[in-house]
Amino acid sequence: MKTHEMIVVNVNLKSDQKKVRNLKIGLIPIFIFSMLILSTNVTFAHCDTMDGPLIADARKAIGQNNVNYALKWVSASNEKEVKDAFDLMMKVRVFSPEAKELSEKYFFETLVRIHRAGEGVPYTGVKPSGTPIDEKVLAADKSIEAGNLSPLEGMISKDDMPELTKRFDKVMSLKNFDVDNVEAGREYIEAYVQFFKFAEGEAEGHAAETQECGGHAATPAHDKAH
Repeated sequence: MKTHEMIVVNVNLKSDQKKVRNLKIGLIPIFIFSMLILSTNVTFAHCDTMDGPLIADARKAIGQNNVNYALKWVSASNEKEVKDAFDLMMKVRVFSPEAKELSEKYFFETLVRIHRAGEGVPYTGVKPSGTPIDEKVLAADKSIEAGNLSPLEGMISKDDMPELTKRFDKVMSLKNFDVDNVEAGREYIEAYVQFFKFAEGEAEGHAAETQECGGHAATPAHDKAH
């Protein structure tokens, strides 16, 4: 190869290397931005985590062989799909440890997927235990457990406290429902969701990735084992 041709090849090579380097540099902000979005989604999407209220109630449904624990999280029009998934899971899970694990996972994912669709939120799978949760969500959860709003003190503005108290009182008035009264359970969940949404600062509507489900759902006062 002639000297001038070698020089041209070398220049082109350096130019290509520079383009690749610039491309990598340009992708860094995009990557960071994407990670921030994913991190935010994980933090707020508690209702699709293994520590969330849906899975907690799904486990109760399995333990008590009573699908009503889970049905309150979905609309009446979606009851059949959840019931079918539950019945299939209960039949299959006794075959082996592997069958138990896979069938329960199938039921969990079905329940979360249908609930998320009802909230107008995309289903992205069930997140693992330990997923970070917003501190307001945790405090709102503790408020329901404690029966008062003291865990949320300092997190909510004084102007918002009257409305928050109103929503909290409604939740508490509906909390002790009979697990076999699914409509009463759904009424409780509706109040429960609205309380958590306001505590987070979202007064109306359903945002795409807010923590709509809050913390662990309350256990009904009149649970019945079947």
